[in-house]
Amino acid sequence: MSRENYGMMNQEIQDDEVTIDLMELFSALWAKKTIIILSAIFMALVAFVGTKMFVTPKYTSVTKLYVMAKNDDSSASATYSELQSGSMLTKDYMELVKSRPVLEKAISKLKLDMEPEELAEMITTETPTDTRIMSISVTDDDPKEAKQIADTLRKSVSVQITEIMNADSVNTVEEGNLPTSPSSPNVKKNMMLGALLGLVISMGFVVLIFILDDTVKTPDDVEKYLGLNVLTSIPIQEGSSAPKRAKQQRESRNAVKSRR
Repeated sequence: MSRENYGMMNQEIQDDEVTIDLMELFSALWAKKTIIILSAIFMALVAFVGTKMFVTPKYTSVTKLYVMAKNDDSSASATYSELQSGSMLTKDYMELVKSRPVLEKAISKLKLDMEPEELAEMITTETPTDTRIMSISVTDDDPKEAKQIADTLRKSVSVQITEIMNADSVNTVEEGNLPTSPSSPNVKKNMMLGALLGLVISMGFVVLIFILDDTVKTPDDVEKYLGLNVLTSIPIQEGSSAPKRAKQQRESRNAVKSRR
């Protein structure tokens, strides 16, 4: 036999072994499907209870404003370059929202018990592409307080933009809304993550047990792992134990001998 044919034969044998192993692994997973599904359900319930009991809900209020620059002509349509320039300025306005004077003014007006750095972490600013509309989002444990902070920040930053950036006017597009439902945590998302984690952990245990299990269970295993031909096999009746029957037979023989 040539080396090429021998190599092809070895490759086919290896491929067959990999296929058999994968099929056995799939069978092991399928045999434990009930445990795997129950583990996923259990972890989803744990995530649900943990989210409800240990995670504080957060509420987000959003306010929007529009800045009119000095060189804007309201009677003429804005060109693309003007929009680009305006959007660049809007990024400067976004930085002013988290500036210390604006934050301190909001804290003082609302008599908040926090530092400017703490308030800054509650604020998110963004602006859509090629627009001069800036949105200010405030996330807080109390929905009413989130709205009050958002509206106060909008008014404070409007003064700063007018004075520092020499803007013509700052118009309110939307006042802060009063959120009726929490923006976080996402209970459904956490439950899905918990279920996925349960699936991964339970399947990982099944795969680990399958890999570490080197016991011989079938005649095919004898031929595969020991390289021996199986001449015959003796089935054991379900519910009976071969060692136990052998022990009983030995005890009966000893009893007969003692009688003699």
